[in-house]
Amino acid sequence: MGSMLKHLSLTNFRNYARLEVEFPPGLILLVGENAQGKTNLIEAIYYLSTFLSFQAESDRQLINFSAAHDPLAVGRIVADYQQGQFSHRLEVRLILESENRNGASRMRKEILLDGVKQKAAAAIGHFSSVVFLPQSIQIVEGSPEERRRFLNLAIGQVNPAYTEALTDFSRAIQQRNALLKLLSERGGDETQLDFWDEEIARWGGFLIHERIQALHELEQIAAPIHRELTRGKEGLAFLYQPSYDPDSLPSAQYRLAVNVAIDRQRLPLQQIQQGYLETLRKKRREDIQRGVTTVGPHRDEIRFLSNGLDLNLYGSRGQGRTAVVALKLAELEWIFRKRYQPPLFLLDEVLAELDPLRRQDLLQRLLKCEQAILTTTELGLFERSFVERASVWRIHEGKVCVADLAGEK
Repeated sequence: MGSMLKHLSLTNFRNYARLEVEFPPGLILLVGENAQGKTNLIEAIYYLSTFLSFQAESDRQLINFSAAHDPLAVGRIVADYQQGQFSHRLEVRLILESENRNGASRMRKEILLDGVKQKAAAAIGHFSSVVFLPQSIQIVEGSPEERRRFLNLAIGQVNPAYTEALTDFSRAIQQRNALLKLLSERGGDETQLDFWDEEIARWGGFLIHERIQALHELEQIAAPIHRELTRGKEGLAFLYQPSYDPDSLPSAQYRLAVNVAIDRQRLPLQQIQQGYLETLRKKRREDIQRGVTTVGPHRDEIRFLSNGLDLNLYGSRGQGRTAVVALKLAELEWIFRKRYQPPLFLLDEVLAELDPLRRQDLLQRLLKCEQAILTTTELGLFERSFVERASVWRIHEGKVCVADLAGEK
C-alpha cells in the first residue's frame, strides 16, 4: 500500500472558510462550474507536497479574502494520510499578522509533521503528489524558467537535500550579484568574491549533479510511455543544456542527447563543483562588468525532442500536449520508484485539453492509480464506465457534497 490521503481540513484557505472532508481510495471526480473551488482544493493538496502554490505568486493570496482583513489571519491545511502501515498528519499554518497601525503586515509559515515543527526543506515530499494542469503545457512550450521549476519541484519531493541546496544557492547568487554590482559601480577588491564563488560552486555543483541523474531517469521512464501514446510513431528525448556544462562538449555535439546524458552521469560531484568554481573565476571580469552571475544552474535549459525535433521550437500543440502527458506519467512513476510510495495524482481540467485518443489513454492509466483526484466542469468528458468506478463530488461555492448520479440521468 502506498500514500493515501484520508482526511483534509481547510480553514480560511482561498474560498474555503471551513472544510472537512474524508477521502476514499481510488478515483475521485470533483465536478462543478468555474470559480467554485475545484482548483483551490487541488492547490491545497499539492501545497502539502511542495509548500509552494502552482498559481499564487505569494502565500498571502492563499488566505481567505474575508479573513485576510483581520489583525491576525491564519489559513490552515491539515491532512491525515497513510503511508504503508503508518498514519501521519501534516499541517501547514499560513499566518498573516499586522505589525503596526499603518497596515503593514508580516507573513510567516509554520509546518508541523505529526505535531512536530519542521523546516520546509525537511518536510517537503513527505506527502508526495504530482499535479497535472492545463498550464503544464508551458513546461514544453514556455520559458526555460518553467522547465527549471518543474525539475526543482520534482527532485525536491524525492530529495530534501536538493531543496536545501537550491535555497542556499539562490541566497548565494543574490549576495554575489549584489557584490558584483557594487564592484562594477565603485570598484574594489575582487577577492571579496572568493567566498561566494566557493559557496555557489558547492551548492550549484550539487544541483547540476542531481539534475543530470534525474533527467536521465525521467527520460528512461517517459520515452516508452510517449512511444505508447503515439502508437509507436514518435520517440521522446530530454536534452539537458546546463549553463555550466561539466562535460565541456562542443556545442556541435549537443544533438547527441543520449550519449551526452550517459557521459555526464559518470562525472563525480567533486569534479563538477571544482569545474564550476574554475568557470566562475574565469568569468569574474565579465560578471563584474554585467553586474550579474552569468553562468550556473539558475540559467540551465532543458529541451524536449521528439524524433529529433525540438518541440519547443517546431512541435505542434498536439505533440506538446502528448509530451507533457508522458512527462507527468513519468514523474508519477519516478517518485514512486524513489520514495517506494505511489504519489497522489492530481489532475485539474486536463481532459478538456486533450484529443479523444489521448483522453482515453490517460483514463486507462488512471484506473491503475491507488488514488487520483480529477476536476472537471463536464462530467460528459468521462466514459460512463469510468464514472461508475469513481467517487463523484459536486463542488459549489466552497462546499463539497457527494453527487447523486442516479438523479442526474
